[in-house]
Amino acid sequence: MIRRANNIPYLLAANDPSGSFPPVSEALTEPDGLLAIGGDLSVKRLIHAYRHGIFPWYGENDPILWWSPDPRTILVPDEIRISRSLRKFLRKSPFEVTMDRDFRSVIHACAMPREPGGGTWLMPEMISAYRKLHALGIAHSVEVWKDGMLAGGLYGIAVGAAFFGESMFTRIDNASKIALVYLCRRLSTWNFRLIDCQVQTDHLLRMGARHIPRTKFIHMLEQLRDRPSPTGCWDQPWDASPADASPTTCEHADNMASRETEGRHAS
Repeated sequence: MIRRANNIPYLLAANDPSGSFPPVSEALTEPDGLLAIGGDLSVKRLIHAYRHGIFPWYGENDPILWWSPDPRTILVPDEIRISRSLRKFLRKSPFEVTMDRDFRSVIHACAMPREPGGGTWLMPEMISAYRKLHALGIAHSVEVWKDGMLAGGLYGIAVGAAFFGESMFTRIDNASKIALVYLCRRLSTWNFRLIDCQVQTDHLLRMGARHIPRTKFIHMLEQLRDRPSPTGCWDQPWDASPADASPTTCEHADNMASRETEGRHAS
């Protein structure tokens, strides 16, 4: 790690996954939470970053930027707020919900610009890095299907009993909300105590997300990151126990689903 001057983020040496991050307390206040620049997106560095409450986020033609904002937006799975209209919609929902069934399609959908001419923060190298984490059973997806087509979903990183929500998308009204509700239900049964939402949105706040100081977030993470949690593929019946997760099938399920999706698009 290369140290910084005042008010300039730390510079991380490229291709040195063993290089440590500075304490998150040294992140800048403007822009909020910017901690370091550079480094790489190796599995080792990404795991180390998430275990310490740090995540990468940058745009096209930018260097890799590492963040730990203050305050932090979180959602406790047991505290998700489901509106009356959404609850009614869930009861009548024509959707099917799966997990880790098609990670590749979910992350590519999340990478699509939200509006014509818009950009994306999910660069090809980031997609490749998160797919490696998925193959290792660390990154997970929720898929919402309607009539056999992917209608919405989300993905994130599991670290102990904490889940870091990375991105979500929707192609049909309420599909991303359904993905979040089902994620919270599953995580609650597995005794996850924290979903890191990273950045606030009105959508998340309405569903029960709240702000906490970064110091409290880091304290919670330190208590949760080494707790046992399901590893491997989460593609299993909704009432399955954490021990049922298989670390050998995650990449296989993703590849099978991708071939099925490609086949549907070709037909």
